[in-house]
Parts: sequence; structure tokens; C-alpha cells
Amino acid sequence: MRRLWPLTVRGTGALILAIACFVTANEFGVTELMYFGILLVAVIVASVASLYLSRRSDVVTRSLTPDVATVGRESLVSVTVGVRTALPTPPGVWQDVLPKGLRGKAEGVFPALGSGLRRSDRVVELSYVVTGAKRGVHPIGPLSVQSTDPFGLARRRTTFGQRTLVTVAPALVDLPPLTDFAGESGGTLHTTTNQLGQGADNLVARPYAPGDSMRRIHWRATAHRDELMVRQEEQESTPEASVVLDRGALRWATEALQAPGGDPGFEAAVSACVSAVARLVHDGYAVEVLDSDGAVLAERIDGGDMTEVEVLLSHFATLTARRDDSLGRLPRLFAGIMTGPVVVITGRLDASDADVLTPIVHHSTLPMLFSVSPVGNALDRAADAGWRVGAIDPEGDLAAVWAGAVGRGVSHVLG
Repeated sequence: MRRLWPLTVRGTGALILAIACFVTANEFGVTELMYFGILLVAVIVASVASLYLSRRSDVVTRSLTPDVATVGRESLVSVTVGVRTALPTPPGVWQDVLPKGLRGKAEGVFPALGSGLRRSDRVVELSYVVTGAKRGVHPIGPLSVQSTDPFGLARRRTTFGQRTLVTVAPALVDLPPLTDFAGESGGTLHTTTNQLGQGADNLVARPYAPGDSMRRIHWRATAHRDELMVRQEEQESTPEASVVLDRGALRWATEALQAPGGDPGFEAAVSACVSAVARLVHDGYAVEVLDSDGAVLAERIDGGDMTEVEVLLSHFATLTARRDDSLGRLPRLFAGIMTGPVVVITGRLDASDADVLTPIVHHSTLPMLFSVSPVGNALDRAADAGWRVGAIDPEGDLAAVWAGAVGRGVSHVLG
């Protein structure tokens, strides 16, 4: 935002003094004061002109490290300003406008610049640290620079309109591993990376067939046989897991429907979802992420593929609740099959909901049910039916809830 008054306190005082000189010279006929007043006005005009004659041509670009910010974690914002100025400029103060989705101190000293009439654009590198505060896609900018003339009489704020959209992903919590529960979860818990370490050459490879995932291509065998080959054993040996995030509107506050970050309960559930996926993938499970109506929220992620987990985080940055309630239809998705861990994450949960979900227990080697707003004894009732249950508090410790659900069956963590 540009200031309407271009003079500093010192410049304003000089202008008042010049006016006083003119008035006094006129009243008392002191010619010297008239000259002094004219000199002050000339200096003020020259100070203002020096700032506007040195009008800069600037291009602002920003980059984030890592590329996607995460709620609760720090990221480095690097700002590159391409500058060309007709006259030398004194140092100034810069400030970048941060959205509500990010917290940090985005300001500092802008360096002095020499004349660029005979040289190419100079590049000024700025940086600052931000912390993700609210999930979503948020704009950073514009960047503004306030500078003063060498005498400190005039000031000018220049705003550069370029903005940069930044994705803030949900908080990713490092959950305890399931390694100690291999017998219950129904399969080996080694990651794909470990499985394919020194024994990768011994995997059985077969020719590629339409419909095979490109992620299962065996590149070494492909290069050897000069045709696409896929890993035969990977699909057969990788245990399966499912993570269900219930986005039904009746389970959440109305803010969850409008935009990311509006409902703390829904934010806690999204964080729990991506954290559970990351844990299971790291433990070697092939994970599918579903809504309670069966809609696929993310493509199947192979065990050990943490790169796809990062993609999931970016995708979930804009996830909101939906205008429906289909938790009661969830058991149909697992009818007639037997799978590994099934993690169900929902908002409001009452005893009747717990009863409806009971059939899933018989189709999973490790059924886990988490609720942000359990009603009455709903979780105890679900635990009696065979679920490993946990109450998620937006201000609580998700890792403790997860560990308690796996280890003891029932975990209630208060904020």
C-alpha cells in the first residue's frame, strides 16, 4: 500500500521550517530567511525526485523448500528480485505479505543498489522461514520495499504485484510402527525397499500385460530382455491395507464443507488419515485410501513408496467434507473379502454407528476405528465388537492415540 504523504518526520519538519521562513521573511523583511526557505524546499523536492527518478523495474519470483509446506512444520521461502534502476538507491526495508495459512517474519533490509543503466539486471536474494498454520492453497505476496533518500527527508513504498501460490499440506504425524504386531496384521512388514535390496535379482519377472501398474516394472529384467517385464512376486507378497476417511457432512461442523482449515475436528481427521497412510506404506503395506461411500481418494500406494505419500499430502491440501452421509454403507465395501489392516476415521460416532460397522471386524486382520467426536459409549461398544479404537482430540497427541489403539484396544486422549 502506497503512503499518501511522501515525507518522513524529518522531511515534514523541514517543510514546516521552510514555510516559517517564508512567513517570517515576509512579515519582517528578512531576505536571508527567504533564501533559506527556498533552499529547504529545493532540497525536499530533490529528495522526493531522487526516489521517483530511480524508479525500478523488478520481477519477483519465489520458491519453497520443501516444495509443499506442511501444517506445523517450517519451510524456507527464497525470494529472487530482478532489479534494474536508473540511479543509485539507498538501502530500504522489504516486507512480504503472508496469508493466514502461514506464520513467520517476512521482512528485512533491502540492500543499496548502484546505477544499472550500463549493466544488466542485478539479482537480490531474500529469504525467510514460515510455518504452516492452515491447510489449503494460499498466495504469498505482494512484496513491498520502502526506501528513503540519502538525507532521510522523503520515503517511497514500492509494491511488486507478483504473488506465489503455496500449498500447505495437512500435518503429518510420525506414528509408532506396527512391527510388533505382525501376527495380527497378517503379513510381512518389511518395506518394499528392504524386500528389493540385495535380493532384487531373484524376483520372478514376467512380460508386461495391459493393466499392469507401471510402478511394478522390473527395469533390470527389462533391460536384459529388451522388453517390458514386471515383478511377479511383488503383488503376491505385499500385504494390503485400507484407510477410510469419512467425509460425510453430518459427522463434521459446517465449516468443513466450505474450505480447508475451517473445522479443527476435520483437520485432525485429515492429519490422522495421511499419517496412518504414511505409517502403513512405510511398514510395507499396499494402501488404498477411500471415502466411506467407496470413492477412491487416492490411487493405490505400493508398500515403501513414500514419494506417493508426498503426492497424497499435496492432494489432501484442498480436501473438504461432502454433503452426504454413507458410513452405514461402508461394510458393503469389505463384504466377501479378507484384508489386512482397515483404519476407519470419522467425526461424530454414536452407538448405532458402532453397531453398523461391526461386520468389518470379521474381514480385517487389524480393524482400527478412530472418532473425533464419539458420543456416549460408542467407542467402548465398538471395542467390545473387536475394533481397536481411539478418540482423536484436535489438541491431543495422535501418536499416543494410535499406539494405545494398537496396543490396548481403547485409548482416550484428552487435550
